[in-house]
Formats: sequence, structure tokens, C-alpha cells
Amino acid sequence: MTSISVVDNTSNFSGNSRSSLKKRTLLFRYLAEINLIFGAWYLHWRITHSINFDVLWLSIPLLIAEIYSYVGGMMFVIGLWRPLVRQIKSLDQMSPPFPTSNWPTVDIFIACYNEPPEIVEQTARAALRIDYPPNKLRVYILDDGNSPEMRAMSEKLGIEDLQSPLLQQEARRIEAEISALMKRSHELENLKPTLLDVEEFLEKLPPDKFKNSEDTSTKFLQSLRQFILWLNLNPQNIDRASGDSIHQSLIAENKLLEEAIHQKSLELVELARLRYIARPKKPGVAHHAKAGNLNYAIFSGETSGEFILTLDADHIPKPRFLKRVLPYFYNYNLFIGKYEQNQIAFVQTPQDFYNIPPGDPFGHRANLFYGPLQQGKDGMNAAFYTGTNAVLRREALISVGLQYFSDEYTKDEKRLDEFQLIGGVSSNSITEDMNTAMRLHSAGWKSVYHHELLAEGLAPDDLSSTLKQRLRWAQGTIQVLVRENPLTKSGLSFWQRLQYFKTMYSYFSGFATIIFICCPIIYFFTGIIPVKTYGNDFALHFFPAFIINRLTFITAGWGIPAREIWRSEQFAIALFPLLIQAVWSVFSGRQIKFQVTPKQRQSGIYIQLVWPQLLIFTLTILGIIWTLYRFAIGSLNEPWVHLLNGAWAIYNLLLLWSIIRAAFWQPPQDI
Repeated sequence: MTSISVVDNTSNFSGNSRSSLKKRTLLFRYLAEINLIFGAWYLHWRITHSINFDVLWLSIPLLIAEIYSYVGGMMFVIGLWRPLVRQIKSLDQMSPPFPTSNWPTVDIFIACYNEPPEIVEQTARAALRIDYPPNKLRVYILDDGNSPEMRAMSEKLGIEDLQSPLLQQEARRIEAEISALMKRSHELENLKPTLLDVEEFLEKLPPDKFKNSEDTSTKFLQSLRQFILWLNLNPQNIDRASGDSIHQSLIAENKLLEEAIHQKSLELVELARLRYIARPKKPGVAHHAKAGNLNYAIFSGETSGEFILTLDADHIPKPRFLKRVLPYFYNYNLFIGKYEQNQIAFVQTPQDFYNIPPGDPFGHRANLFYGPLQQGKDGMNAAFYTGTNAVLRREALISVGLQYFSDEYTKDEKRLDEFQLIGGVSSNSITEDMNTAMRLHSAGWKSVYHHELLAEGLAPDDLSSTLKQRLRWAQGTIQVLVRENPLTKSGLSFWQRLQYFKTMYSYFSGFATIIFICCPIIYFFTGIIPVKTYGNDFALHFFPAFIINRLTFITAGWGIPAREIWRSEQFAIALFPLLIQAVWSVFSGRQIKFQVTPKQRQSGIYIQLVWPQLLIFTLTILGIIWTLYRFAIGSLNEPWVHLLNGAWAIYNLLLLWSIIRAAFWQPPQDI
């Protein structure tokens, strides 16, 4: 059962959309300001009064770690300064009404590689059940693994969809329209000889005789001729009536009917909504993983929807997805009396999972990110695209993608072979999603975060798969920092730079974490302390800052279960070896490959993956035992300092235990 809150989708507000600050934002701002002041006061005291100059090899790293944490915390609270809560009316409830005939065409991209066909089939079936006109919706399975089983499943599901009542009804509607057009064409052919005879008769009359004629029949025929020509003098047919001749008008009308019949026949042929695309992979050319898969679908000419809904292979959309998201892309123009498209490039919705076991042992719940953090980014026009559960404007992707491809081609003409693979979705990082959003923002496009759960997927349910996913996120984010640093990237606003940089900055926290968790261990076994005093002066400066910091964080995550916030904090600390590995792998220049997250459980116990955490955990327990032993024999000096370090050590143990427990976790037998 999901814990992501759902936007109130009632329509009891004026206009088509409304946005407001999240509740308790003012309280958060007050606490944030106090937090920053107390934090700066603590750091000032640390720098000027507490450095232990006898052990600079430890006291300086600890001070740097504390400064790093303070700067990160400062960016965190600034990033949450303006969290937006949005409300929107569904596409079919907009006022004035948005005619269904004017609704945009939408392509749904289901990106897959080596996932089991039954998982992709589940997603494709849900995509086909989305409540949207069938002639404006296409579902594409983008099979980057070119699997015969996936192709067979797609063909079978496509035929099944064509036989569904919805498409059968649509086929009957199109056939009825074709029949009506053909009937009109037939009637026109039958009238053609008579009308031509009338025109020929009128043309043979002398002009003066016709002008003075009182013959009722002649006047009637002339009026009929003028009426037929007048019927064709509408804005659409003005060109074909320019000859002022019934004969020319009949030819033009017949041509239009033929074109309309042809168009409807194409609609009937193109009625198949489910399509399969497996891109060719030339040897010796970079394929760019998921980004290349999506870009090939965009530029290959096989897709043409005005908007693109991207879904991971396992993310099942809800039927109302498009109707809830597409209204963001339109504004009503009072002067021309119709809806116009705006500058929104993409709308991101939350990610959540339907297979998370009780207790969330792997920390997959992301209500802090898909909640206050994304809403804060949205308030600064910096919402992140996260690769799935989002609708993107094709025009924005293509325009920005072509510009970046042009830049790449200028540097290296050999990259022309990669044209279909590196335009649109960014291929500059293995986290193509965030980099794509940053490029769109820098080009002047806008974004929206819509806080309503509209799709659910499968989360990795073993530690190995979880760590692969987290490592890819970390490596890709740091890649973007190295290759397209938001602080120097043109086109971004100050607040957008801040939002992107603070995310990248957070992935360097592994170095600070290892210092924080090693300090108590060093003290237990050596008695070395990096802080000159742990007395009243320390308590006066540290505890107010710490307490206000916790209150600020609790206020920021208001409404999110405390257990989930605690689990997020545990994994943020416990993953320090992975974060250090990510930084090292990027800055050492190692080739980093995109790894698909397994969608099926990889059974086993993964104690070998958490040996650094287990080592720290063991040393911490031994240090506590050693301290208790010394206390028991009466050889413990400065017991209050040991008590403080003991509390610090226990806090570290609680943080590390989450990932150690995850290494041993096995699903219940009845699942």
C-alpha cells in the first residue's frame, strides 16, 4: 500500500489550475533561519575555540566534514524555501471545455532491455487501458534487447487490442465516416451532369437578354448556380472557388472528398495502437543505453505524438494518467477563444512501488524526494525529470536535442553516425533523465511536478540490485557535474543552479560520513579527541544547533511517516562506501556502463557487499565493550566524554544496522 499522498483532484476552484505554498512552509522558514544561525554559531565556536592542535590529522578532517554538512544543510533548506502544491482540472473537466478533437496525440514509450516479457506485457496492457481517445494514443514497446519473445508478445497483444470492443467501436465509427463520404461523392457524381448542363445553358444566354429576362426558371437556375458557388466560398474552400465555375467547384469538391476518404482509410489502417520497435545496433558505434533507445524511437520516423509518456518496463500507469497531466501543457487564450500550448517541457509525477515488503528493508520509499524536495524544486522551476512516470513535449526534446547534437558534431564529425541516438534525451551521462531536465531548463523551457500517484512499479527486492541502482544514480549524477557543471552552465537561473548543484553535492557525503563514524572508534581505543573540550562550552554550542536541526528536518518532512524518514537517513549514511566508490570511479576516468536494474529477485545473502559497514559496526561494538570493561575495573578517565562518544557510537550503529540487516533479509515464505 502506497504512502504517497494524492493531489485533491476535485474541481472546486476557479480556473483550470491552482498552486499554493505547502502547509507549514512559514513554520519551516522560521526554523530554517534559526537552524542556519545556530549552525553558523556552532561552526564559529568550533573554528575559533575547539580545534585540538595536537591531533590536526583528525581534528581538521572532522572540522571539514562539519563544514561540508553545514553547507549541504544550508542548500537543503534553501531548496525547500518555496514548495508548491498544485491542483489541476482533468482534461475533460476544463473550463471552457477543451474539444476532444483538439486533444494532442500521445506516444507512450515503454523502455525495456532484458526484462521478462510478462512484466512488460503488464505495463503495456495498463498503457492501453489509459482513458484517452484511441485514435490519439500509441503505445510503443522499445525493446533494446531485440528479444524474439518480446516481439512475439507485442504482436499477440497488438492483435488482441485490435479485437477489443474499444477499437472495434472506433473502427465502426471510421467506417461509418468513410461510408458517408463515399455516399456524398456518389451523389455529387450523379448531380454533376445536370449541374453542368445548367451552367452550359446559362452561359449560352446573351447577357442583355438574361439581365432583362422575366423567366422564372432562368432566374431560379441562375440563383441556384450562385448558391452552389457561395457554398464553396468558405475559408477552407476559397481557393477552389476562385474560378467562379460550377465545373471547377465540382472538381475541387471531389478532390477534397477523395482526400478525406484517403485520410479516413489511413486512420483505419493505423488503428493498431500497440507497436514494437527494436533499434538496429551497429558494431563499433556507441549505443547510449536507455537514452539511445528513447532517442531512436523519437528520430526514427516511426513515432509522431505531440507528447511522450515515458515508462520503465515495470511501471504500471493508472487509466487517468494523461487526463490528469496534459492540462498543464495548455493555457486558454481569451483573445482568440481557444487553448494554446505553453512553454512547459515536461510534467513529472511521483514514483512508488507495489512490491515493497513490510518495513521497507532496502529504503525504496522516496516520499521525501517525491514530496517536499520535488515540490521545492517545482517552486523554483527546477523540477527533476526522473526517467519514468513523466510526460514530455516532443518539440522541446527535439529542439534542445538537435542543438546539442550540432555542438557534438562540430567537435567530432564522426558522431554523425550517432545522430538518432544522442539528440533529444541526453546521452552525456548514465543518468540521462536529470541531465535532460537540466538541458531543457537551460534552454528556457519550464517544468512541473504533479504530486499525484499515477503509476506504480517494481522495486529491487534484494541488496545486490538495490546497490547497483544506487551506484548508477550516484555515478551518473557526478558525471553530469564533471561534464555539464550547473554552476557554469549558461541559461540556468540562480535557483536552478542551486537545485541541481545541491543534488550533486550530496553524493560527496561518503567522505564526511566515514570521518563521523570513525571518530568515536578512535577515541575508544586511543583516547584521542579531535575537539579540545567536551564540557559545558561544547554542550552550549552543539545541543541547541542539533535540536533545531532535527526540528527543521521533521517540519520539512511533515506528513511523511517517521519510520520512512528514519530509513532515508539510515541509507544516506550507511551507503558511504558506495558514494565514495562512485566519486572515485568518475574522477579516476574509469569507463562507466549503464546497468539495468534487475526486475526479479536475485536470491542470496550479500554480506560481502557490506563488509566496510560490518567492519565499522564490529569495531564500534568492540570499542563500547572496551570502554565498559575499563569503567568496570575503575580505569576510565573522563567518563562524561566516554558517555558522549558512546551515545554518538550507538547512533552510528543504528544508522549502519539498516544495510547490514538488508544484506541478510529474505522474503517471507508465504510471498
